Amino acid sequence: MLLKALVDEDFVNYKITSMFIGCHSCTFKCDIMSGKQVCQNGALANQPDIDISIDNIVDRYLKNPLSKAIVFGGLEPFDDILNVLSVIETLRHKGNSDDVVIYTGYTESEIESLFGDLYNTLKSFPNIIIKFGRFVPDMPSHIDPILGVQLMGDNQYAKKIS
Repeated sequence: MLLKALVDEDFVNYKITSMFIGCHSCTFKCDIMSGKQVCQNGALANQPDIDISIDNIVDRYLKNPLSKAIVFGGLEPFDDILNVLSVIETLRHKGNSDDVVIYTGYTESEIESLFGDLYNTLKSFPNIIIKFGRFVPDMPSHIDPILGVQLMGDNQYAKKIS
C-alpha cells in the first residue's frame, strides 16, 4: 500500500491516541471547489511515498500498546478506498474492533452516490466513524463531539456509521 504518512501515535486527529495513516492520493476537490489553493494537506502531497504492506500496518498497530484507534486522513482516503477496506478487513479478521476514523472531503451524499456498495461494506464493520465535508475557507470552526477535536468548518462533521 502506498502512503504519504504513517504515525504510530497521533494525538491530533481523534480524542484518543491513534495510528494516523496519511493516504496517497487526492483529486484536490477542496481547491477546485473554492477556486484557489486551500488544501491544508498540500505539503503532505509532496512527501516521498511510503510503500508498506497492509499486514505490516496492522501488525504495527496491534503491537503498539498506546494507540487505540486508526485514523485515515489527508490526502483523500476514499480515493484509495479498496486499500482502506483491506486494512479494516485485516484488522477485524485479527479480532480487533477498535475505532477506525476516516477523514474525507466528500459529503455524505457524494459518498453514497459515488461509493455506494463500498460505503455499505464499510457499514458492515463495527466502529467505523467518518468525518465528512470539504475544507472551505473562512467558515466557523467547532469541536466535533464524536471526534473530540476542532474541525475547521461548520459543514464538517463526524458520524459513526456502524
